[in-house]
Amino acid sequence: MESISPTLAEVIAEIEAMYDPAWAEDWDAVGLVCGDPDQTVRRILFAVDPVAVVADEAVEWGADLIVAHHPLYLRGTTTVAASTPKGRVVHRLIGNGIALYTAHTNADVAAHGVSDALARAVGLTGPLRPLQPAADDPARGLGRIGTLPEPMTLRRFAARAAAGLPRTAAPLRVAGDPDREVRTVAVCGGAGDSLLATARAAGVDVYLTADLRHHPASEHMEAGGPALIDAAHWATEWPWLPVAADRLTSALAAKGITVEARVSEAVTDAWTATTTDVYPEDEELG
Repeated sequence: MESISPTLAEVIAEIEAMYDPAWAEDWDAVGLVCGDPDQTVRRILFAVDPVAVVADEAVEWGADLIVAHHPLYLRGTTTVAASTPKGRVVHRLIGNGIALYTAHTNADVAAHGVSDALARAVGLTGPLRPLQPAADDPARGLGRIGTLPEPMTLRRFAARAAAGLPRTAAPLRVAGDPDREVRTVAVCGGAGDSLLATARAAGVDVYLTADLRHHPASEHMEAGGPALIDAAHWATEWPWLPVAADRLTSALAAKGITVEARVSEAVTDAWTATTTDVYPEDEELG
């Protein structure tokens, strides 16, 4: 079969077959942000955030499409003027013929989605099941529950999780006895404190997610909930990118369509340093 390059519309059809936009939350903004459906796509860059550094990488690499996890305009806008940060991204992409597509909460809940990839990255094995299954499909839903290959201390699992996730400025935070034994683990990519009660009801030993706040976490621990591990938001979602890239290129290849995919390794987490980095221990603060 002769290899051909697809149109943007053909690529989007494959993405949406894997991550149906109908699965997205009502408040979400998924789909094509900019780009001509008839344009040819040869190179696709996958990234968590559609920010300036990612746009620059796409231009330098010669990408035709960015597939981002986070929406560019989640709450809508009245301007794409280049005098605004997001407007500059739009102008840079359009000016270089680069399309932008977002798969957000529809990728969160999908099989082989964000939380599946996170679970595998931190060492969970065997079958995974949703932490909060979708009403119409028990195989789909928020978060995942899985098991470790063997029981281990919370301390050891936290170290294993840190090694499996991309590195960010801040380390993982842990709540619970570091010497307690854990085996069953729940994870949720991105902000997951809305599922604290669900993780407690599931009877897991530890719940790993991002963006945990003081009061919900404190109340969870006081109620005897499972141990908590709080990672960087960006780091919990990045492991999905190579999975999505491989699934898309494989689906297209099965139809004789060839594209080149690349996963951005730009760390776009909002936090760039800790006080240890900014103020070394031997430096006197004044």
